[in-house]
Amino acid sequence: HSRFYLGESVVSYQQKLSPWTIVRVLPDLQKITVARFRRRNEAEGHLIILNRMMPLAEFAIVFERRSDAVG
Repeated sequence: HSRFYLGESVVSYQQKLSPWTIVRVLPDLQKITVARFRRRNEAEGHLIILNRMMPLAEFAIVFERRSDAVG
């Protein structure tokens, strides 16, 4: 895997190519990344399925912009 170094964090090439992220929202403003997608419409389709499979869970689509700049 190619990796981009951003300060102390490491961002994989795959993460950089897939900025649309579905996260599961947890108590105390915590979140868990569930899946990543290149296009928003793909994330929206997956979100529909997740909501059907887990109707009591809370999910959100987030655009995670990654930068090549360091510092």
